[in-house]
Amino acid sequence: MIRKVLLVDDDAAVREALSQTLELAEYEAVTAGSFVAAKDHITPRFEGVIVSDIRMPGRDGFHLLNYARETDPELPVILLTGEGDIPMAVKAMGEGAYDFLEKPCAAADLLAVIGRGIGARAQVLETRALKRQLERGDPAARLLFGSSPQSEALRERVRTVAPTLAEVLVTGPAGSGISKVAEVIHLMSPRAQGPFLKRPAAGLDAAEFTRLCKDAAEGSVFLDEVSALSQATQYAALEQIEQGRGVRLLAGTTADLAALVEQERFNADLFYRLEGMRVRIPSLAERPEDIPVIFRHYVVQAAEQAGIPVPEVTPDFLAALMAQSWPGNARSLMSAAMRFVLGMPEEVAEAAELGLSEQMARVERSLLIAALGRHNGHASEAAQALKLPRKTFYDKLARYGIKPETYRR
Repeated sequence: MIRKVLLVDDDAAVREALSQTLELAEYEAVTAGSFVAAKDHITPRFEGVIVSDIRMPGRDGFHLLNYARETDPELPVILLTGEGDIPMAVKAMGEGAYDFLEKPCAAADLLAVIGRGIGARAQVLETRALKRQLERGDPAARLLFGSSPQSEALRERVRTVAPTLAEVLVTGPAGSGISKVAEVIHLMSPRAQGPFLKRPAAGLDAAEFTRLCKDAAEGSVFLDEVSALSQATQYAALEQIEQGRGVRLLAGTTADLAALVEQERFNADLFYRLEGMRVRIPSLAERPEDIPVIFRHYVVQAAEQAGIPVPEVTPDFLAALMAQSWPGNARSLMSAAMRFVLGMPEEVAEAAELGLSEQMARVERSLLIAALGRHNGHASEAAQALKLPRKTFYDKLARYGIKPETYRR
């Protein structure tokens, strides 16, 4: 989440006082004593807001405001003045200032305005990031959301396996969008013009499977929760793969197929054919920084479906979302977005009722999982990245019931 504030004031004492206020509120203060010193920070990529005095020698706050508006009309600029000049305030707002405060202003008032500006800026930057993804033009960019390294790795993995026409096994936790990833693989494959037929594996007999493959000729068949496939249908699927009858087999599961093979509950030959091209979807707990991006996307989608304006999502609201583990992953986040749009945000209310220690424990757990996800389940590398002694790291894993091997790809 962005927390940067460019603070511009020619009075060093004022800069220092405001900088301390911002740092106590956990903002990153970037200070400058003039427009010239601030200019290089004012770019369309600036991840934060600008707070500037109006009365400064040389080029004043109005000049800075105009420069910022020309550089990026959606970059929030909050202007400060000690003059108490109402016409000046009107002029500032008319020229596009995000807000206007009179010095000296109460810390609570300043932080409230900055918080709103930060929320607005985050929404702008995330919308632009999504637009850039869409402009790439491929289904992975259009349909698989998230800005974390794990999300980008997922998109690249999909782009790698899609053109091969080989069988693919898509794995991930419940609610992570396994069937959606399988459809993206189909859309990016040479068989994209053919049918994409998906069926639950449970209850699918061998004859129905054979008929399904015929219906999907020159396209793809997706079997959801392939671990539930009967033994007879597993043999039929293996025969289909070995004979190559003009249909691509995509399979998805939340189960540990390797363990089922060891228990002789899943055909080993079929497993190894599917395992050759595996795509693993990381849980939201492994990439908490994606929660705001995905939630905002679902909020826009839900508002469009409901035919109502898109409500503002505040930084505090997003922080409450990120404090949760989301065992239902994207599916439960989508439901929360719909309830939020309709004025019923139960999940956030639940998080707000937790004590500080419980909220901190949830955040710590998500950081541990995220580190393991980034380092492919290697505990020693994750501990090093978090700058924790190995014993401390393992103690924390034990406390939260986290198993590193769960996050190995």
